[in-house]
Amino acid sequence: MATDLERYILDHISAEDPVLAELDRQTHLRVIQPRMLSGHLQGRMLEMFTAMLRPKYVLELGTFTGYSAIAMARGLERSDAVLHTVEVNDELQDFAAKYIVKAGLRDRIVQHIGPALEVVPGLGLVFDLVFIDADKREYPAYYRMLMDGGLVHPGSVILADNVLWSGKVAEGEAARNDRQTQGVLAFNRMVRDDPRVEKVIVPLRDGLTVIRVK
Repeated sequence: MATDLERYILDHISAEDPVLAELDRQTHLRVIQPRMLSGHLQGRMLEMFTAMLRPKYVLELGTFTGYSAIAMARGLERSDAVLHTVEVNDELQDFAAKYIVKAGLRDRIVQHIGPALEVVPGLGLVFDLVFIDADKREYPAYYRMLMDGGLVHPGSVILADNVLWSGKVAEGEAARNDRQTQGVLAFNRMVRDDPRVEKVIVPLRDGLTVIRVK
């Protein structure tokens, strides 16, 4: 249930894309863990980041039902820009594809199914913008893949979702004894201590880290 402040915010930003509004509803009706969906506020943020950065190659780790992929693709301004999105759960592929087509973005979004650590290095691309929103246990490995594998360049921006992990990152050891929380904590330390990047955590929803490669 949205708070009064959250409703106020949503009433004072650009209206939600009708296709995304339908996708949000259907995700809540038909998919397990619908809270994983980015939603209106974050979707608009992702679209604006994409429009400002004007990337040619965008990578998303964790398609889920396609909300964030569609939002970012809406912000692609270059005629040659493409977004590659990777999802390990093949049962979600057709669901996401339906809305990608409905949004008129089939030529802008390329879906990949499989483990990101296996799929992404084989794409042979260097990315201008990356959005990480997949298995939290793998966040450190995703970061190493991008930074050490030559998949980003100076000026690339990496966005990482859920970096506050419902506040568990600031709680005691009892709250940290699960692999998801451990993955987020390790990722946050890794980014903090990496001199190759500039970084800031934005307390949007469950925390969004904005990382710029120097």
